[in-house]
Amino acid sequence: MERPMQNGNFLRNIRIIMKRELAGYFGSPVAYVFIVIFLLLTGFFTFYISNFFEAGQADLKGFFQWHPWLFMFLVPAVAMRLWAEERRLGTIELLLTLPVTVTDVVLGKFLAAWFFIGIALALTFPLVLTVMFLGNPDLGVIFCAYVGSFLMAGTFLSVGSMTSALTRSQVVSFILAVVACLFLILAGFAPVTAVLSGWAPAWLVDLVSSTSVLSHFASIARGVLDVRDLLYYLSVMVFMIFVNGVILQNRESA
Repeated sequence: MERPMQNGNFLRNIRIIMKRELAGYFGSPVAYVFIVIFLLLTGFFTFYISNFFEAGQADLKGFFQWHPWLFMFLVPAVAMRLWAEERRLGTIELLLTLPVTVTDVVLGKFLAAWFFIGIALALTFPLVLTVMFLGNPDLGVIFCAYVGSFLMAGTFLSVGSMTSALTRSQVVSFILAVVACLFLILAGFAPVTAVLSGWAPAWLVDLVSSTSVLSHFASIARGVLDVRDLLYYLSVMVFMIFVNGVILQNRESA
């Protein structure tokens, strides 16, 4: 990915692309359908599947524990249109001929989609008000869990953005992203690590578990913002965005 020569132009270009993408989201039913589905599913899993009221505890553990599985499907659904739709409509060539770099476009589109998912996540604030009304929750833990959830969504989004750049089919992009996200979840899933621990050395089990979003998210959701967990999410995002840019740059030069 080429590097911008001027920071002012770099930031301005990203801002322009972000506005363009966000206008595209909210200018169609896509944004509203996604937000409604996300809120309905989180409410359903929190209150009915996790038995929120029967648990008798004023916390949001039942809310956050389902985020990896919800994001595994919902985030790729947002990401699949980022590049596949541009390629299908033939507008990607026009976009890449504008006076912006590939870096500008990739970061602008990614940050717009991540910001959009952040809006959906922020709209779950009534759940926080609910547990505050019912008891005395640890707001620090809840804040950390939201940070972890947002970072995990960004990680899945970077994977989906990369798969979207690979194909003009949104369905293919969605399937590839879901499979990749499932791998990132299962690598640290307790039943999987239990099977590995039966025959693999402890260092290998720890290594596999360390590549999982699940173990890092669980650590942050407990209220601990460990630098290693933050670096993990940021590293995956940076790597996937870099690969995304390389794919597009190779296409541009082909």
